[in-house]
Amino acid sequence: MGMGDVMQENQSCFPPHSHIYWQQVTMHSEVLVLDTVNLGDKRQRTTAPQHVADEPTIDHIVLETPTDEQSDPFSLASRVVSPERITDLRRRNQSIGNKRVAAFYQEQNDEIRRLLSPIDGSPSSDDDEHKSSSKQSKNFRLQLAIQGSFAANVLLSGLQLYAAISSGSMSLFATMADSLFDPLSNLILNLAHQTSVKWDVDKYPSGKARMETIGNVVYSFLMGTVSIVLIVESVRTIAQHSGEELFEFNVPAVVSVGVAFGVKFLLFLYCFSLRSDSQVRMLWEDHRNDLFVNAFGIMTSVAGGKLKWWIDPVGAIVISAVILALWTRTAYEQLQQLAGVSASPEFIRFVTYKAMTFDPLIQKIDTCRAYYSGPKIIVEVDIVMDPSTPLWKTHDVGEALQMALEKLDNVERAYVHVDHETDHKPEHKSA
Repeated sequence: MGMGDVMQENQSCFPPHSHIYWQQVTMHSEVLVLDTVNLGDKRQRTTAPQHVADEPTIDHIVLETPTDEQSDPFSLASRVVSPERITDLRRRNQSIGNKRVAAFYQEQNDEIRRLLSPIDGSPSSDDDEHKSSSKQSKNFRLQLAIQGSFAANVLLSGLQLYAAISSGSMSLFATMADSLFDPLSNLILNLAHQTSVKWDVDKYPSGKARMETIGNVVYSFLMGTVSIVLIVESVRTIAQHSGEELFEFNVPAVVSVGVAFGVKFLLFLYCFSLRSDSQVRMLWEDHRNDLFVNAFGIMTSVAGGKLKWWIDPVGAIVISAVILALWTRTAYEQLQQLAGVSASPEFIRFVTYKAMTFDPLIQKIDTCRAYYSGPKIIVEVDIVMDPSTPLWKTHDVGEALQMALEKLDNVERAYVHVDHETDHKPEHKSA
């Protein structure tokens, strides 16, 4: 088996359907051996190691956090490779093969730790109080990021409007247009957020969380439209200009945009720590884009006034084209979430493992799906239990699993279906 095969095996260690596998690669010199644990029937099969004389083998260590049979029924903790062994493997011979195997082990260690991390169920009263306090603190920080960004954008838009008008620079007009639309976009995002948390349960029974994503799409298309207008105006300026006369260099205008750059940099750093929230992430991306816009705008405006006149409108075209590309990509990602794109394979593996090990009465996992519905994820899990299990028991297990999955921060809703076999036809018609 080649190294590419090893990496391919690692990437597919938990298919999101009925047959679930965890794969471990053990290296003895150049001989690669697969150890497999079948999670479906809880049987372990290990290929006999092929030792090579005087070659060290990769040892395993137990996780630092204690695990019991219920939380780690397949002994995944015993498969964690020690950091010392990984470091030794990277240093030995310095070959590409060793580095790839070391990277594989590191990824596998991270995966095991994710799988064995708690799903946040049944917290104590102290935990409840701590989580409530933490949530309030996070909400305050989110509001500070949103309101602070809005206030800063209002002030900076006026500052950059002055810079653009006083200088007549197309590059600074590009920075001004981007800044001038920021307060409007903030209002759109804030309105979308307020709409998503308040809804008529009869009119919108599944909630209005997708309103945030819709607001993000509107924001993206708005910024794209502004960029196209700026490109057209810059091309017109180049076409109508005659002679080699330089644009007038305006120091106060450049200083004004420099101040805007500094404020945006501080907002960028603050929003970076909160970018897991979809609304703040859009603001963070906007601040990131503004850093490039302001820096490049200052450079091309100065160059247009000191070197060649055409550098200024060309700079405006470049700025607008970059903004258009960035927000087109953002709009595409948001539209994918609205369309129901699948969650990451890592998240699906995490949900599959947690469902499989949630209760001893769960024998198999028939199906596990996770897909976006706006900013958050919908989870569908089909579990298999013994046909003789009482109805009340199957109901309690399924409901408990559903509630546990819905405690995950990025899960909007979880659906758990209980079955007694896996040989039936698909239960939903194909689209």
